[in-house]
Amino acid sequence: MLEISFTVAPEFNQTLTVQPDGYVTLKDAGMVEVEGLNLDEFTQAVQKAYHGYLHDPQVAVALKSFEHPYFIVGGQVARPGKYELRSDTTVAEALQIAGGLVPQSKSSQVVLFRRVNDDLVETRLLDLKRMLKQRQLTEDAHLQAGDMVFVPQNVISKIAPFMTRPSASMYVNPTQF
Repeated sequence: MLEISFTVAPEFNQTLTVQPDGYVTLKDAGMVEVEGLNLDEFTQAVQKAYHGYLHDPQVAVALKSFEHPYFIVGGQVARPGKYELRSDTTVAEALQIAGGLVPQSKSSQVVLFRRVNDDLVETRLLDLKRMLKQRQLTEDAHLQAGDMVFVPQNVISKIAPFMTRPSASMYVNPTQF
């Protein structure tokens, strides 16, 4: 979100949200592409857009809020969800941020999903169990903004609800009493 203030013409002051397509709609000036611009370049683009409406437009632009880089952890972890990517973070660290693995986790097949473009998602299968057991985290992938880490459910926990529970009668012959 950006806040635009005009020194001489406060009626043009506005708060804008950059749309997913990288454009903003300026009051009376139409759409302006802002994707990839820093604040100085954006200020110049706004001045150019209003040049026909105002003589020498004086514009001040302030960044109000922005979407922080994030990663998502899902599946068999203690606290699945969306987390801010504040520093260089690996998959193993991301799982710890999400509360760690749960007993139903299949840590030998952790999947890292990374969006390459709108139509293509790259996947990488990580054997976290082996990496941790061998104390070799060289294969641990570093996360990028928008990555998703998924921990699947292990086979035993999938079939456990359908298995019968052993009881004392299984070990005691009732005819011996």
